[in-house]
Amino acid sequence: MEQKAIIFAHPLIQHKLSLLRDKNTGVKEFRELTGEIAMLMCYEATRDLTVVETTVETPLATAKTKVLSGRKLAIVPILRAGLGMVDGILQMIPAAKVGHIGIYRDPNTSLPMEYYCKLPSDIAERDVILLDPMLATGGSAVDAVDKVKAQGATRIRFMCIIAAPEGLKVLTQSHPDIAVYCAALDDYLDENNYIVPGLGDAGDRIFGTK
Repeated sequence: MEQKAIIFAHPLIQHKLSLLRDKNTGVKEFRELTGEIAMLMCYEATRDLTVVETTVETPLATAKTKVLSGRKLAIVPILRAGLGMVDGILQMIPAAKVGHIGIYRDPNTSLPMEYYCKLPSDIAERDVILLDPMLATGGSAVDAVDKVKAQGATRIRFMCIIAAPEGLKVLTQSHPDIAVYCAALDDYLDENNYIVPGLGDAGDRIFGTK
């Protein structure tokens, strides 16, 4: 059965996404908004992390509190646009390890081409959040999940800001066991495999390389 994305309708996420889409938004603001949206999405996407009860001494008494159960986390941006989401996630999970997967889309075939992969050595023991602002054709996302699974990871989330129906279908059919989170599911891919209405090329807009 085809899995659907979990789409965040939170007002703050949707407000910031509107600014992100605007063609007049400059590089500095675009970069900041990308990190802010990633941080807010991380808050929502980690609701199912398990906690255990502990006690702490407050200035007045002993309090029963909850802390994360000790499960480790790793975030893995798909280069290069995924880098724009890293700082926002690390503000929420500063102890997470960071891996990197470098994939570019061949301009002639639109197929994913890997050029770099460096993952934490203990990634098989970690909950993994793959990051890419745009889920377009789905090719890069599928390849990235393949790489992470090949290293033994079994608990994987994919987080994007905007997804195309075509890419979501490819990813969920190839990897029906992973959770997919996004802020918007857009209309379609155009003839150049850009998401419509989308926001243009996320990497160019984050790094000012238009």
